[in-house]
Amino acid sequence: MIALREVTKRFGDRVALDGVSIEVLAGTVHVLLGSSGSGKSTVLRLILGVVEPDLGEVLVDGTPVTGSTRAALVRRMGYVVQDGGLYPHLTAYQNVALPTEAHRWPSARTRARVSELGTMVGLDEATLRLYPRELSGGQRQRVGLMRALALDPPMLLLDEPLGALDPIVRAELQLQLGRLFATLGKTVVLVTHDIREAALLGRTITLMTAGRVVQQGAFADLVERPASPFVTQFLTAQTLAPGAPGGR
Repeated sequence: MIALREVTKRFGDRVALDGVSIEVLAGTVHVLLGSSGSGKSTVLRLILGVVEPDLGEVLVDGTPVTGSTRAALVRRMGYVVQDGGLYPHLTAYQNVALPTEAHRWPSARTRARVSELGTMVGLDEATLRLYPRELSGGQRQRVGLMRALALDPPMLLLDEPLGALDPIVRAELQLQLGRLFATLGKTVVLVTHDIREAALLGRTITLMTAGRVVQQGAFADLVERPASPFVTQFLTAQTLAPGAPGGR
């Protein structure tokens, strides 16, 4: 389980999080939903221990995330960023193998794990011999996911993982992620601004704005029992955007 308890975080004069409490249940997909600047990515950075809260605490399986505990806790997390965050001078295979090499796995074990993950996400050996510049956006994102899963961590943190993809590839990968999450049963925290993505993938959704939690619950709760007019406004903004069906 991952928990933030009354967490406040400031960067200079800017309040990034203001008394935020979030609980991510083990084995579930928890979506942090909101527009840019709402505080979603700051939550991930706090869980990873990259930054520390000014007030409140962050816990992973009951252990506070601090400077002394961070290294051990982060080893239990896989982290995926937009466009995969791959090293350009390494092949796809080498990018995926990095965590296993850091843990001194035998090469045969690494090869078996990379092959297993490639099958899982639909990338063959020929594709894994390519460099990131030779891959499509969707392929780079799959490689990034493979690298995050290489050590089979119990927790996955994904920061706008599909944000740079075109709508068709994004929709395809959303479905693939949904199947993977259901199969793997890991604890997942997914940051997105995309309502469809949140509805498709999240068991629990935390809607944020201006560093605060507006509402938490299932997607149906947000639609049918909005906690404030902002919730309805946010959910309808994308579906009624100019050029969209029903939009002006």
